[in-house]
Amino acid sequence: MEQPARPIHKGVYILPNLFTTASLFAGFLAMLWAVSGRYEDCAMAILFSALMDGLDGKVARLTNTASEFGVQYDSLCDLVAFGVAPGFMMYQWQLHQYGRLGIAAAFLFAVCGALRLARFNISTATTSKKFFIGLPIPAAGCAVATLVLFSPYVPDQFAGFFPRFCLALAFVLAFLMVSRVRYASFKEYGLIKAHPFSSMVTAILLFVLVSSEPKLLGFLVFAGYLISGPVYTFVIIPRRNHKLLRSLS
Repeated sequence: MEQPARPIHKGVYILPNLFTTASLFAGFLAMLWAVSGRYEDCAMAILFSALMDGLDGKVARLTNTASEFGVQYDSLCDLVAFGVAPGFMMYQWQLHQYGRLGIAAAFLFAVCGALRLARFNISTATTSKKFFIGLPIPAAGCAVATLVLFSPYVPDQFAGFFPRFCLALAFVLAFLMVSRVRYASFKEYGLIKAHPFSSMVTAILLFVLVSSEPKLLGFLVFAGYLISGPVYTFVIIPRRNHKLLRSLS
C-alpha cells in the first residue's frame, strides 16, 4: 500500500529564528554606525552578530527545531551581517581613499561572501563536517571587525601602509572565501562531550589570554585561523599524501 503523502508544514520555529533575526539586526546596526563613523561600534555589532549566528544553530539542534526555512533565512542574514556590513564598513573606514578600486574591493568581498554561502548551501550533504571548503563568511566578517579594534595598536611608522594592507586584505579574504582551501569547522569537537583534562586547561588559558587584551588578541586569533587554512591545505595535506604513498610503495 502506498503511504499517504505527509502534509507540508507551513509554520516556522520562532525561537531559533529570533536569534537569526538578532544577527540580522546587528548587521543592520553595523551599517548605520559605519555611516556615522562609529567604526568600533560597527565592529562590535558584527561580532555580536557572529555570537547570535552561532547560537541559532545550537538552539535549533538542542530544541529539535531545525528546518529548511531556518537554513535559508540564516544564509540571507549571514550575507548582510558578514558580507555587506563588513564590506561597507571597510569602504567607509579605509577603502574610500582608493576611489573605484576601493569600491571594487569592498564589493568583491560582499559578492564572494554570497558565492561562498551559495556553494555551502548546495554542498552541505556531500562534504565532510570536519572542514569547510573555503573561508567561512562569518570568519571573514569577524576578521575585518577585529582589525578595526586592533588598529589602535598599529605602530605610527606603519600608519601610512595600513590602508594598503586593508585593501590587500579585502582581496585576500574575498579569494579565500571562494577558494578550495580547507578550514577546520570544529563541528565535531563537541563542547558538551567529554574531553581530556588538558583540553579544558587549554581552553581556559586561551579564554583568559584573549579576555586580558581582547582588542589586541582578537585579530591575532582570527589571523591565525586565516593562515591555518593555506598551511593545512598546501603543507600538511601534501606531506600526509607523500608519506602515505611512501608507505604503500
